[in-house]
This record gives sequence, C-alpha cells and structure tokens, in this order.
Amino acid sequence: MNRTPVTVIGLGAMGRALAAAFVAAGHPTTVWNRTPGRAVVPGAAHADTAADAVAAGPLVVACLAHYDATTEALADADLTGRSLVTLNSGTPSGARSTAAWATARGARHLDGAIKNVPAAIGAADTQLYYSGDETVYAEHEATLRVLGGDTSWLGAEVDLAKLHEYAVGGTLLPALLGFFQGAALVTARGRTAASLVPHTAKWLAMIASVLPTLADEIDRGEYTDPQSSIGLFHDAVPYDHEVTAEAGLDVAWHEPMHDLLRRAVARGHRDHSIAALVELLREPA
Repeated sequence: MNRTPVTVIGLGAMGRALAAAFVAAGHPTTVWNRTPGRAVVPGAAHADTAADAVAAGPLVVACLAHYDATTEALADADLTGRSLVTLNSGTPSGARSTAAWATARGARHLDGAIKNVPAAIGAADTQLYYSGDETVYAEHEATLRVLGGDTSWLGAEVDLAKLHEYAVGGTLLPALLGFFQGAALVTARGRTAASLVPHTAKWLAMIASVLPTLADEIDRGEYTDPQSSIGLFHDAVPYDHEVTAEAGLDVAWHEPMHDLLRRAVARGHRDHSIAALVELLREPA
C-alpha cells in the first residue's frame, strides 16, 4: 500500500512523537528542526532547510511553539499545492491569520489541536481535532488518524480547533490545582499523594458523568431543577477555609471562585443549578 509522504516541521517533544508515529505507520517522513542535529527521528529523512522539507511531500505538519514561529520557519518554502496542517499552540485569531497567510501562498490549510501528551501519540484513544479546509481533512484523514484514533473535523471555520482547545483545556489547570491541593493536604498528614489517585480518578469520572446534564441546562438556559445548587457550593466556603487553614495551605487561588459564588447568590441564583455560573462568566470582567 502506498503511504502519503509527510513532512514534519519542528522536532520538540511533540514534533518528534508525531514524526515517529508517521514513520511507524510506514509513511515516508521528512523532518526539519530549527537547530540541526538537536533532535533525531530514526527512519525519517532530515532536511537541511524547511524549504527542502516542504518540497519532499504533499502534506506538511507544523508543530512549532506558536503561529509566528510557523510562518517564520516556512517563509522561504514554496507552499503551492501543499496541504499545511498546523498543530502548534496559539489563539483563534492566530489560526485565522495563519490560514490567510497560507492560502495567499498557495496552500490549503487545516488547523488542529492535540489533546494529550507526546507519549500518547498514536494511541487509539488519543484525541485530536481539526478545523478549516474540509478537502484537506477528507484527503488526509487516514494519515492524520495515525497520530490518534479519536480524530475529528469540527467544521470549516478555521479557528474552531483553537476555540475548542481553549474551551476544553480550561478545565486542566483548575483540576490539577485541585489535585495538588489535595496532595498537599494528605501529605501534611504523612500520607502519600499516590494514595489519592484512585479516589481522584473516580471523582473525575463522576464529574464527567454529569457534564451532559449541565450542558443541557446551559443550552436551554434553564437552571431551576438542580442536582447541585449554587447555594450548596456557597455554604461550603467556610469549610474550605477551615480545612486548608488547619493544614497551613496557601489556597489564594480559591478566592476568585468564592467571589463568583457570592456574586451569584447576590443575583438570586442560590437555588439554581451550579451551571448558572455560566451566566456570570458571560459578562465582561
């Protein structure tokens, strides 16, 4: 079976993982890195310039730090007729401007987001999503699915992948801080952080199970039949202070959340679903 030749631009930890996955799947893979020789991908051809790497195949996957780094790296490359897939960090506006830049240079552009760590690249449940030129996605879907089995196209608006990256990724730091706080709490009592892992994982699974109900409440704008009310969370704030003060923890990161709860109660949302907080978040700061 003929495999589409792929070029990978950028060989950080994620870029190396992407290139290695293409090589393992039998795709002729050409790579380029800003610092020659700093990163090696066995089985891949290492180009001297980004322009040479781009010339090696029809599908170019850029995995650099941000959009400006991508456009800078590809400034001298001939993108005419190439399919450019950007898998870098950035914002929705960056995705839009990069799409315009790529299109003006004769490329078809697809933007994407990787929702996992480098070690998970190639796994059946690794999630990636894309937005932009549907013809690029349709033509190269099988090749892109090499990077993760949970691969989808969100729509023709090129900034949708980045929009979803921020919308989904917004849960990461708060969830990790919650775990770190719990780890600080139990280790202060001589227990291990590892002892929390099975219980926290079960808790996160419970949270996942209620997301469809909360999303439905938000989509309908109807919060009057709550499973968990804002008042329940609001009234637990003193307990947060008591437990963490007893352990001597710095939990200043709680205050913006507590303030949001106080404002929601003041607005008359005490007996409404916790999902009603979205109404306050929709207001400009």
